[in-house]
Amino acid sequence: MMKKMNKMMLALVVAAMSITAAQAEHVVIIAANDTHSQIEPASDGQGGVMRRRAIYDQLRRDNKNTLLVHAGDAVQGTVYFSLYGGEVEYALMDSLGYDMIVIGNHEFDNGLDSVAHYYRNVKAKKLSVNYDFSGTAMEGLFEPYIIKAYGDKRVAFFGINVTPEGLISAANYAGMRYVRSLDAADATARFLKEVIKVDYAIMISHIGYNSYDPSEPNDVDIIKSSHYIDMVIGGHSHTVVKPGTEYATVANADGRPIVVGQNGKSGKFVATYDLDLETGKVVYNQIPVNDKWDEAARSYPAMEAWLNHYKHGVDSLMNNVVGTSVRLMKNSGNALQNWVSDAAMKIIPALSGVKDVQFAIMNKGGIRTDMPQGTVTEGLINSMFPFDNRFMVLEINGQDLLDALKVMASRGGDAVSKELQVTYNDKGEITSAKVKGKKVNPKKTYRMVTIDYLANGGDYMVPLKNATRLYVDDVKYGVHILDYVKKLSETGKMIDSTDECRMQKK
Repeated sequence: MMKKMNKMMLALVVAAMSITAAQAEHVVIIAANDTHSQIEPASDGQGGVMRRRAIYDQLRRDNKNTLLVHAGDAVQGTVYFSLYGGEVEYALMDSLGYDMIVIGNHEFDNGLDSVAHYYRNVKAKKLSVNYDFSGTAMEGLFEPYIIKAYGDKRVAFFGINVTPEGLISAANYAGMRYVRSLDAADATARFLKEVIKVDYAIMISHIGYNSYDPSEPNDVDIIKSSHYIDMVIGGHSHTVVKPGTEYATVANADGRPIVVGQNGKSGKFVATYDLDLETGKVVYNQIPVNDKWDEAARSYPAMEAWLNHYKHGVDSLMNNVVGTSVRLMKNSGNALQNWVSDAAMKIIPALSGVKDVQFAIMNKGGIRTDMPQGTVTEGLINSMFPFDNRFMVLEINGQDLLDALKVMASRGGDAVSKELQVTYNDKGEITSAKVKGKKVNPKKTYRMVTIDYLANGGDYMVPLKNATRLYVDDVKYGVHILDYVKKLSETGKMIDSTDECRMQKK
């Protein structure tokens, strides 16, 4: 009898060991990126931080080994950031239980001192291989990589960040040193696998699945040149990389398929990467963040009460009606970009006192939300133009203008006022450029209104740095747009624009 009992006990022990081993064979990495201060559901009803918490917690309950990752740009894009400067988003990093994060370009929007103030209190590991913060307020806050052990397997995670030049205002990252991502990424993975002897090297990146500028490497470029990276969790380009599509795997330098994913923007999807630690196989999936999770989200009353403290301030702006829009104008469409550029032309004469301003160039990336049909609120305009950028009037020679237009053509055009008409070919070469119907003369000078971000070379608009500055405003240009909308309303006018394409590929 005793011998029989011993055999049964041994069988149970072996079975328990087998179950434990089976559980330890997988790790599920949960990922978000570019959530951009989308605390509440977006205008289309998708997303919302309470729903995301419900998803995260359900995944943690369902899987023994989980890690929660954010691939950058947690802030900037709604009134929550405009009003509170990151206080809400960075506190939520801990509430949601992030294990590791990489820094996005928009984390720099209020400068290094501001993000350092919040990052010091964020418990998640902060990863970056190619940003060196020595001698800045961020010194000591980052690690190049971390290693997690699961049984006899070790998994390394490392962070790769986007080039700041042309993307982040220079004053906002002063003192930080950058190493080119293409040089840093595979070298780090090789070190981790050949020297540290980890089993898997996973890159968490904020450089984009693809990029406008062909000289700037992206996730696909890095994978193609890599021998050592085993998986990529991406951000920055707002690409929705759908699982199961040809875009979700890229062949590396050895021809091995590498899984790469990204979740668009505003927290409308949560990604999971189920890594089989024995075989290296990765199963990539996306979970829509929608009203299916509302009931589960109601189980966090303390978090909801905490958020409501901030929501009162947001609602005070979102409920303050300042104008009316004739129709829906998408921020990615011609109509809203035209409206913003034409508004700049109407605002700048009285503001600057500069005569004969001939056209406006604005950046479509600076328009962060759609213009809805109907009621327009102060909070909406605030969210639409959240950046601390200022109007400027430049005097620019024709050749530099043509060079700037070529940069804009390389990303499919940008926002320009009605006085400027441009065509370009498949190679991004300018085939026609006219100001008020007259061909741009490389030897003439022109007066234009833009914003300081572009004038300082942002969005790779380096040719604008050669221009002479005739006027620099000292107020956020979004404030002037808000005043412009109010004046339209006071005179009985509504917001509307034309759908014409002012920068066309022909």
